[in-house]
This record gives sequence, structure tokens and C-alpha cells, in this order.
Amino acid sequence: MQTLHPNQQLPVYTLEPDEIAGNKNFRVYHFEGTLPNKSELLIPHRKDHYLIVLIRQADSRQWIDMTPYTLKNNTVYFSGPGHIIVKEGFKQLWSTGIAFTNEFLSLQENASLSKLPIIENPHDGHELALTEADLNFVEDILVKINAEYQKPGEWQQRMLTAHLTVLLTYLSRLYSEQYKERNHSAEKLLLKGFLTKINECYRELREVGDYASLLNISSGHLSEVVKIQSGKPAIKHIHERLVLEAQRLLFHTGHSLKEIAFDLGFSDTSYFNRFFKRETGVTPAVYRANIREMYH
Repeated sequence: MQTLHPNQQLPVYTLEPDEIAGNKNFRVYHFEGTLPNKSELLIPHRKDHYLIVLIRQADSRQWIDMTPYTLKNNTVYFSGPGHIIVKEGFKQLWSTGIAFTNEFLSLQENASLSKLPIIENPHDGHELALTEADLNFVEDILVKINAEYQKPGEWQQRMLTAHLTVLLTYLSRLYSEQYKERNHSAEKLLLKGFLTKINECYRELREVGDYASLLNISSGHLSEVVKIQSGKPAIKHIHERLVLEAQRLLFHTGHSLKEIAFDLGFSDTSYFNRFFKRETGVTPAVYRANIREMYH
């Protein structure tokens, strides 16, 4: 049985050239009401490339390094090689993405791009809010990038680099503005440590006090810091991690509800059913039927 244990070797998805440009180091993605790829949905994985995505419309979540992000309309999301990504939602998506590899950045004319804040990501950020002016600027650059992407030739590489440089520089300015007040404070590091421990122990440990003991602090202090840093109660993070794994098992395996409940550490199926419905609004059986119907 596949699990999400942190010690397990996670799949690494490479940048696959498309039929238009055939570029193995650079790709443009367009989604117009498209469902997420079934093979990636609810499967933790890493990518071997950078990904900058403008979400125009979405109604789902994704996890980056086990932190959930509810996707917002007209917002940029970004990640790089090594980040653990899980696509949780199975709703339609309207977006444009730009993917590029370290090899692309290592080309002589692109070397300076690797030093930009959006690429180095010193604050572990993955989301950029856009004003209307920002959105118009980003949309315009994406149109230019897409036009060049579809015209292979001796000048394509230079033109893609030029437009990408403008896009990454602009987004880096937004990054610096939006993350300037954030730093790796003791509180931020505690939240990260808490999330890491959840990912390691969510099957066995269900109480905030259990994690406080692992982190050698009091339950009250952990709860206070987590609520301030994340905006959610500490127990909510534990429950969300359990739900994510339950969703994965319901979608990607044929195990019975009893087997899944036992695998996740629930004492009986009825308790698992109540927990899942409380957290998601539907029973495990209904969730399994709905998501499988979407991909039938």
C-alpha cells in the first residue's frame, strides 16, 4: 500500500516536452476548465523544475511542503524543485503556467535569474496577491511568452528569456513587498516543526498535547503560536492531514472503508465516517463515488 510517510521515496515528475515546441527545459501550460491530472491528484510528489502559475479561477486546494493553500482567483502560485506538492481538489481549473528547469536557468544569459527572490524564495512563500494593475501586467507578459513559445526558431530562446526575465523580475518585486515583514522567527520555525511532526506521526498522534511533548513545549504555547502564525487552531492541522490521506486512499485504492479506517488509526468505521463527514461535509462513501464519477 502506498502511504505518505516522509521517509518514503516520493515520485519526481520531470518536465515533459509538448508537441508544439518540444522544449525539454521550458513549457507553457494552459488549463481552460480542465480537471487535474488523475495520476497526480492526491499523490505527494516533487517536480524537477520551477513552476509559476496564474490561477484565474479555481475552487480547490493544493499542499506545498504539507501546508495547504486554498487557491484564490487572479493569484500567482509558485514552487521549485524539491518542494512536496499535493493537488487535493478535483474541480475545474482555469490557469496559465510557466515551467522551466535549472538547466534553463543555468544558460549563460539566464544566470542572473537564479538569484531573483521569486526563485531563491528565502521566506518559503508560495502565493502572490495581484492588484488589477499587476494582473494586467502579468497577463500581458504571459501572452507574449505564449506567442514566442509557439514559434520555434533561432530567436525563440532569446525572446523567451527576455520575456521571462521581465515576468520574474516583476514577480520578485511583488515577492519582496509582500514578504518583507516575514522572517524565520522562532514562532515561524515552531509552526514548520509542528507541521513536519504531523506529517510523520498523524496516524498515531491525534492530540495537540502529543505534538507539544515531541517539541518539548507546553500545549498552550504550541496552540497559541500555531493559531497566530497560521490562522487556524493546531488541532485543525492534524485533522486536515488525516483527511488528505483518507481522500488519497479512497481515490487511489480499492480498500474498504473498514480497511482505510484501520490504516488511519480509527477504532471503528463509524467513528471514521463521522470524522470524515464533519471535516468535509460528505461521507467517505459519497466522496469516493463523486470523485470516481468525475474521472470515469
